[in-house]
Amino acid sequence: MEQAEDDAEAIRDCSIRLLARREHSRLELQRKLEARDFVRGHIGPVLDALESEGLLSDARFAEMFSRTRLENGQGPLKIRADLQARGVSGEVIDHALELVDDSWLVHCRAAWQRRFGVAPADRRAWSRQARFLANRGFSAEHVRRVLDEVAEDDADMGS
Repeated sequence: MEQAEDDAEAIRDCSIRLLARREHSRLELQRKLEARDFVRGHIGPVLDALESEGLLSDARFAEMFSRTRLENGQGPLKIRADLQARGVSGEVIDHALELVDDSWLVHCRAAWQRRFGVAPADRRAWSRQARFLANRGFSAEHVRRVLDEVAEDDADMGS
């Protein structure tokens, strides 16, 4: 019994050190603790306690993660996939990605502007720019709208 208590204390200390560096999802933290060879059966109760104390929060992690990725020019599809891979529930992800569709469009255009800044001259360039934005995690609708707007702006400037 004493070994389990010592193990739980060591798990808690390690968890707090990891959380002090940055937010983690519950699954990420669990995997890191398992990689440090803590007994799997002792990890869950410690993580439950950390959640009840407010020290571990998937919602807080998802908001921080989403904001960081958004600032790096990533779109909702990629952010959602990355959060799912880190064990965050769909409901928490939906809340973290709760931006109006027009806001995602603004971010898509900003990502395009940082990378290209010049309207595609032909279909090949259009496809390359569309692939770039899609790989950043923006929906096909966002990509199409941004590239159409850019083409219209370019045509307006040319006339």
